Amino acid sequence: MNIREQTENLELSTLSEFASFSKYTKGRKVFEEPCEIRTEYQRDRDRIVHSKSFRRLKHKTQVFISPKGDHYRTRLTHTLEVSQISRTVARALKLNEDLTEAIALAHDLGHTPFGHAGESALNDIHKGGFKHYIHGVRVLSKLEKDGKGLNLTEEVLNGVLCHTKGEESFTTEGKLIRICDKIAYINHDIEDSIRAGILSIEKIPSKFSENFGSRYSQRINTMVMLLVKNSIGNNISMGEEMLNLFEEFHSFMYSNVYLNKQSVSEDYKVPFIIEALYGYFLKRLNQIPVFLQKIAEEEGVERAVCDYIAGMSDQFACEMFKKIFIPKTITIF
Repeated sequence: MNIREQTENLELSTLSEFASFSKYTKGRKVFEEPCEIRTEYQRDRDRIVHSKSFRRLKHKTQVFISPKGDHYRTRLTHTLEVSQISRTVARALKLNEDLTEAIALAHDLGHTPFGHAGESALNDIHKGGFKHYIHGVRVLSKLEKDGKGLNLTEEVLNGVLCHTKGEESFTTEGKLIRICDKIAYINHDIEDSIRAGILSIEKIPSKFSENFGSRYSQRINTMVMLLVKNSIGNNISMGEEMLNLFEEFHSFMYSNVYLNKQSVSEDYKVPFIIEALYGYFLKRLNQIPVFLQKIAEEEGVERAVCDYIAGMSDQFACEMFKKIFIPKTITIF
């Protein structure tokens, strides 16, 4: 019996009956011989961490576009916080920690440059529309490795697809990511918005602080404990009363942070950049990567250009815009 088989058997004897067992994965689209050391979900996690799209998250907006300061969250640091929170809960509930981690690390790979402002802009101009959770599956299945995809398990892809809206994931681990994503961004966005002067502790209604805590670590700990104590079977929950309060907290953040004039002060520039790049590359297909040119032949030019722009980091999109549309300074002696 090799190491992988030992790990698979350990899962069967120690994890909850509601966990996803790597031995019984629904598998990959293209069959691969099993690894002697790693389970299928461990292999997925490793492929995600080593992917180009994962590295690009460090230069993608979380909430604030081009914030000044080193301590504001990026899409990458948000992803790591989701991974940490969800793994803690998964371990406590005896769920599959490897699958949980893989979904957490991959859940936002479909995001465009400039966060939700970029997503909205691309959704408006692309004929097929654009949703980051749908595109995330496309990134993992089709675009990574220059058009080959990562060939991940169905459980991971489903977790990414279902992490934010619509149908719930068919795995308990996928359901866990859905709420841990919210826990992570609501709490770290409080910190960032206070740092930016958009929000203050005094403005947060006392009922939230009294029930969840007044500090970041207190709130995270409280919400994790609520999940561990109230989740039953494959139903991941904080308990009805606290879940309702949590959703009210979520609404408070939308009204006071996400839709705040200061938060969205740079958002009006985003559609101009996205639309300009989209229109430019539609007419100059030879300037996009070769594997995307092949996608253009198979699925249409609009699809390929959308894929190209969606994969850009904030920095790359801005530099590309400058290179194409801003005249260079000419020095005359």
